[in-house]
Amino acid sequence: ATCAAMLSLAPRVLRRALATRATAVAPLRLARAAAATKSGTWMEGKLGVGTDLVHAGISPEPVTGAILTPIVLSTTFVQDSVEEYMNKGFSYSRTNNPTVSTLEKKLALLEHGAGACAFGTGMAATTSAIFATMKTGDHCVITECSYGGTNRSCREFFTPLGMEFTFCDFRDVETVKKAMKPNTKLIFSEMPANPLLTLCDIEAISKLAQENGAYHVVDATFATPVICRPIEHGADMVIQSLTKYYEGHNMMTGGAVISRTPELAAKVKWIQNVHGNIMNPFAAFIILQTSKTMGLRVKQQSANAMAIATFLESHPKVTKVYYPGLASFPQKALADKYHRDGLHGGMLWFDIVGGSAASTKLMNEIQRPWSLCENLGATESIITACAVMTHANMLKEDRMKVGITDGFIRISVGIEEVEDLIRALSEALQRC
Repeated sequence: ATCAAMLSLAPRVLRRALATRATAVAPLRLARAAAATKSGTWMEGKLGVGTDLVHAGISPEPVTGAILTPIVLSTTFVQDSVEEYMNKGFSYSRTNNPTVSTLEKKLALLEHGAGACAFGTGMAATTSAIFATMKTGDHCVITECSYGGTNRSCREFFTPLGMEFTFCDFRDVETVKKAMKPNTKLIFSEMPANPLLTLCDIEAISKLAQENGAYHVVDATFATPVICRPIEHGADMVIQSLTKYYEGHNMMTGGAVISRTPELAAKVKWIQNVHGNIMNPFAAFIILQTSKTMGLRVKQQSANAMAIATFLESHPKVTKVYYPGLASFPQKALADKYHRDGLHGGMLWFDIVGGSAASTKLMNEIQRPWSLCENLGATESIITACAVMTHANMLKEDRMKVGITDGFIRISVGIEEVEDLIRALSEALQRC
């Protein structure tokens, strides 16, 4: 009987023992969990693009905890000793600056590259990419449709230095292949191209470059990493005019070259140091802030652009509309292949009845919220006369050959209410 009674008590004793152990262990588990998830530590796993835009490469300032990267305006940096020169990573701001270096780290992470260099302008980035990959006697195959400054630098600056450039249509990979020579060291594409929005097959062209011992650099300013990251598709370098979507508020100029490998990034960095065209710390600080909202802006700009393109396509006075989001876009399949999440950007162009004279009249008379000026990718909607503004540097015959007529209308769609933008366009078209 006594044994039976003891056995009947065993489950209750065991439950009490287990409960006591659990009570004792629980604080230890909580303490360990608290230590592993301390405030300021990052959770594990991949983060979304929107989160990376805000936080990539950024840490609170260690002394004060400031959430924003400080602006370091110092020209020089004190060393602890001759033997410890550069132990802190900085000596002179022409070479490296803490604020600029933070932006460069962010750029490399956003574009999925091994390293990045930030420059004072987009053209400084473009010329540095060419200098880093070419020398006298080398050849480059470059898109015949590019930013006017890029076209001019190749013709008037690099060619006299003994470099050779072949301009061709990048819509057809075979055309690019036929333009290759034994001394081809660089293939230079734009995706999408400025201003015609023509696309190229990044993967196929990158493969072509690799097979021929050349580099492939892609100017992806129109796309931004929100829409397309060329390094993911095999490109060796990406050029960004940071003045455009990264900055996005018409305040600062800037450019960047992001490289696939540390070795290529080091070449670009050497060119930057020799030329002394590094970005200034204040511009870097501003772009560190504005780039946080780039994803939100690009989504709104893409939605607005699609609505405007649809409106223009149905307007009786509009003869042609080019926008990668339209079903009528000639390279729609390629746009859908490379443009993520159904986003096609804020750039488009169109022609109207009456040719260049009517187009010029429209640009001269269109009212706000549209602004007649250069630049693109900003919060404000911009209408640009490319023939006399962004592409005036091209030879007229080259400009006309690719379709940039005297009345060519390029628009950069901002984040205003799309109904207001469409109304202003509608009223301007009625007067033409």
